[in-house]
Amino acid sequence: MTIEEIRAMTGLSQGKFANRYGIPVRTLQNWEIGERKPPDYVLRLLLRCVEEDVTGKIIKELPEL
Repeated sequence: MTIEEIRAMTGLSQGKFANRYGIPVRTLQNWEIGERKPPDYVLRLLLRCVEEDVTGKIIKELPEL
């Protein structure tokens, strides 16, 4: 799952997503355009946080990245 797919789960803009999860906007933009790659642990943590925020619980086991 990509950072863009994770953000899409929230329906938030890049700015709001970055603010909500404490990520610099430029870093998030670089991740989404593929200029840089977030560490795998960051993807897993963000996915877990987003799932919990969206559903109130973790909906599945974390996928292999």
